[in-house]
Amino acid sequence: MAEPTPRRNEPRLRPAPLLFEPAEAGADPEHFFDLESMDDPRALLARATELTQAFRAAADRAVEFQAIAAAQLADPRRFDRLTAADIAERAEWTEDYAKKMVEFGRDLLRGGEGPAHADPV
Repeated sequence: MAEPTPRRNEPRLRPAPLLFEPAEAGADPEHFFDLESMDDPRALLARATELTQAFRAAADRAVEFQAIAAAQLADPRRFDRLTAADIAERAEWTEDYAKKMVEFGRDLLRGGEGPAHADPV
């Protein structure tokens, strides 16, 4: 099973594999990682929980990369830096959220410790 996103000095554990979805299965809206074919509710709960944790870990990691990119784009040392409003427009965020993400990204780039290392939401 996937582990929660580590904070501070904890090593980052990799999420559970999501397993490949064949193209023809993806076309079937009822098909989702073969969960619909599982008869044992214990196995279904275990695999669905594993997938939930894997997706959460992937989403957390993606948000961190968004924040790092936002911080890099807003870096005042860049000749082509973007404003928080520009970043917000590109990412479909509010300007306030973009500012928080820039700060979160800066914290991550510094090695992030402390209260600013929390989720920017």
